[in-house]
Amino acid sequence: MLMQHKATRIYNARILTPDGWIENGSLLIKNGTITQISTSEPNVEDDSVGLEHVDACGGLLLPGFIDIHVHGGGGYDAMLGNVDQIQGMCRFHASNGTTSLLATTLTATHEEIITALECAAQSMKIEREPDGANLLGVHLEGPFLNAARCGAQNPADLREPSIEEFDAFWSASQGTIKLMTIAPELNHAEEVIRHAVHKGVVISLGHTDADFETMQRATEWGASQVTHLFNGMKPLHHREPGAAGGSLMLDQLAVEVICDGIHVHPSLIKWAFDIKPEGKVLLITDSMCAAGCPDGEYVLGKLPVIMKQGKVYLKQEDGTEGGLAGSSLTMIEALANAVKFTGMDVADLVPALTIHPATQIGVHDSKGTIELGKDADLIIVNEHFKVLQTFVQGHQVYACAD
Repeated sequence: MLMQHKATRIYNARILTPDGWIENGSLLIKNGTITQISTSEPNVEDDSVGLEHVDACGGLLLPGFIDIHVHGGGGYDAMLGNVDQIQGMCRFHASNGTTSLLATTLTATHEEIITALECAAQSMKIEREPDGANLLGVHLEGPFLNAARCGAQNPADLREPSIEEFDAFWSASQGTIKLMTIAPELNHAEEVIRHAVHKGVVISLGHTDADFETMQRATEWGASQVTHLFNGMKPLHHREPGAAGGSLMLDQLAVEVICDGIHVHPSLIKWAFDIKPEGKVLLITDSMCAAGCPDGEYVLGKLPVIMKQGKVYLKQEDGTEGGLAGSSLTMIEALANAVKFTGMDVADLVPALTIHPATQIGVHDSKGTIELGKDADLIIVNEHFKVLQTFVQGHQVYACAD
């Protein structure tokens, strides 16, 4: 990104650091990175000329959220093969606390996926001052999924894993595929998983009818994640733990959770936090284009959907509501819901939206926590979980108008 660097000091903030809260803290940003974190009130007279001051008004200063599974939002769709669509969804999600994201694809024809991947790669190369969330790469969700658990993925375009097709996707993305969802029980899944892992792609098991033993084997092949826990997978059974049981019991697997209280019961969300090891619960949105938009009819891929009271459903041929089809969730809502559902402290939950996904996709050295030398990807939030300001690499990309 092309940026005109300027220095900014954020003060009068409760700053969340890996070591805990800093009360009445201030933070200095230079050249897009965090250069100073102070526990005292800044002396404005000592600051250099041209330094911009931002009063956090006692709000929470948090690391920006990293959404590794998001299809769209604000009316924008990552699959439309248009840079403006990508940038639009990045601006929308920045207004809800997301400072980095992976544009997530859907099952479609080979040509449609290629176009979406080329668009994402093109968007990442454009040199500009940040005006929304930073696009870190692509989450390839589909087409290597099981029709028995396809959910809102178009069954007509599902197909078996192929190294040749994966390589075509990899080339179109210019090596920006960071994460891939795949059903491990499909023919040739092992070869494709091992091949993708060798290229540095994180493998997430999802839209799968795999049994427990197959989930175990997939971890040996290199899988390290599960896509939207409990959704699009074989459920837990006391005689066959299935994909859901494997997701929970295999400690090496991080699990994505759609924390809207619709896709997963609140008590099960609490349970996931209780039983998974530290760092292995990742809050995502799985939001589609209708997030932030009025209720009505939309399209997810080629499938018509209906959004009512924020719930997104497939539209059946008779016009009635079918299964869930993505979400209208935002990351700040996910955090607020997680606090409500689990009773955990904000400080203990924020890592599930920040450093844990950053670690999962390998960007934890520069993102995910408020520490010296890291990117100044920050949000200011009030006590009601309202995003007041968002900063991406030190640039204010959103400010609440109220």
